[in-house]
Amino acid sequence: MSGFKSLVAYVPEGVEMLGLGLVSAMFGRKPSGPDVRLTFCTDQPGPVMTDSGLTLTVPHGLVALSQADAVVLLAGAGPSTAVFAAARREHDRGALVAAYGSGVLALAAAGLLDGARATTHPKLAEELAAAYPLVTVEQRAVVDQGTVITAAGPLDLYLHLLRREHGESIADAVACQAVLPALRDDGLTSSPDEFLAGVVSWALANLHRPLSVQEMAVQAVMSPRTFARRFRAATGVTPHAWLTSRRLARAEHLLADTDLSIEQIARRVGYASGAVLREVFIKSHGVPPRDFRRRSRYWYRPRSRERYRMAECPS
Repeated sequence: MSGFKSLVAYVPEGVEMLGLGLVSAMFGRKPSGPDVRLTFCTDQPGPVMTDSGLTLTVPHGLVALSQADAVVLLAGAGPSTAVFAAARREHDRGALVAAYGSGVLALAAAGLLDGARATTHPKLAEELAAAYPLVTVEQRAVVDQGTVITAAGPLDLYLHLLRREHGESIADAVACQAVLPALRDDGLTSSPDEFLAGVVSWALANLHRPLSVQEMAVQAVMSPRTFARRFRAATGVTPHAWLTSRRLARAEHLLADTDLSIEQIARRVGYASGAVLREVFIKSHGVPPRDFRRRSRYWYRPRSRERYRMAECPS
């Protein structure tokens, strides 16, 4: 499996330390990590203040973006207008461009999200929708549009990049080393509240069934109305939207990593037929499952998978 070889992370003023630390932990060179050269850049080489008040020295300017296979805009107080043009230029050159949180606003300002779907942190969703009406804002952990990827938070984004570009085993190994809770792959933008953890795990184990919100409420020992309200308050999405996103995420992996038919995949993710999966998939991704499979086979260029096979995390 061959993914991007160079990743440049743009560091804005007021950069959030969480995203900065995670990108170093997950893409810095490690024996079991991805074979990626990680570089940091900012508007002008020199000191940059973080959101915690620390000052970092970033050695590279925006010219470093031109050497990247993939570019990530870290969240912070806000990028300069020069970054808008740089992001657009690198995307047009063929680089993968990704952002989370406030970095998504920079992609929108660059025009890279016009007519496209996107997501961001729930607190910024209304601002994104109001400022950029050409963008369809969705309440999802990650929205992958091929060469442009947006996410609610850094962990969502980095794990998605690792899985898509370098494979499940690499992503799992990196997450194990970093002691990350997202190995559940539950699609939430943060760890679920304790009262939701059990029902989320149960639902993920039963995605092959046509689950209803009412069944989830029974598992949580709540009325459907109370459950829906508390689920949305805790996660930022409705139970139905979350179920759909998890079915589609599992379908994506099965399309990319197996030779199962569309009908078989549909049944494995809880849909009655391939036609139903196709309808939902087109609404979400803009392409039918077969087209997504062809694209994913390009993204996931097979190489020797044996060299990436990792032991499971110790319990």
